[in-house]
Amino acid sequence: MAGTPNVAPAEGASDACLTGDAALARAFDFLGKRWNAVILGILGRGPAGFRELSRAIGRISDSVLSDRLAELARAGLIERTVDAGPPVSVSYAMTDCGMALLPALEQIALWAEENLAPADA
Repeated sequence: MAGTPNVAPAEGASDACLTGDAALARAFDFLGKRWNAVILGILGRGPAGFRELSRAIGRISDSVLSDRLAELARAGLIERTVDAGPPVSVSYAMTDCGMALLPALEQIALWAEENLAPADA
């Protein structure tokens, strides 16, 4: 996998452990992509439209937000709903699969709050 360090497994590491390591690497490869986890965190509070998401995030271009939303939808973590209106509106919401991820994201955020200095410090 691109971006995964080439580190030899510890002596005596089990196949189950190595499989878990690979799954963790895949998860962070996906969630570590800029804005993905932030978007999931925002949608975890409830459905939102494109502009609401853009305002909540702040420093994200429309094209990047659109790409990330499409990627999250392809992964089955969020769903896109179009209301024909008038006016036409589009909203994004978490799927059950996405909701299942929220407790882990909350734990990571808690760990970061307790163990990592703020970026501007």
